[in-house]
Amino acid sequence: QLQLVESGGGLVQPGGSLRLSCVASGFTLTYYPIAWFRQAPGKEREGVSCSRDGTTIYADSVKGRFTISRDNTKNTVYLQMNSLKPEDTAVYYCARSRRPLCSIRPADFGSWGQGTQVTVSS
Repeated sequence: QLQLVESGGGLVQPGGSLRLSCVASGFTLTYYPIAWFRQAPGKEREGVSCSRDGTTIYADSVKGRFTISRDNTKNTVYLQMNSLKPEDTAVYYCARSRRPLCSIRPADFGSWGQGTQVTVSS
């Protein structure tokens, strides 16, 4: 059974860091683009970053601050978030793409985790 489980969210002060994890089961991570998305209250879900072997994509709003990585031996994708801002506050989701290439368009993704809350506040 395909499953994606996020963890690592929490409350952090502005300027702080968090590392999110997305553990996949039921399929082999190596063959799929995996992306992180986020959704703040009252806003649409937006793409943050995508990874497929040899390719990474970032939204302009997180470039230089967030880093996506994966450990295929652990079937896990990570999102290292540095220099966090209050506007990064959202529920963060990982998702598996239905397409072979990376993107950060929600419509390209068909399997989603349950999300993990990130709150950036002093």
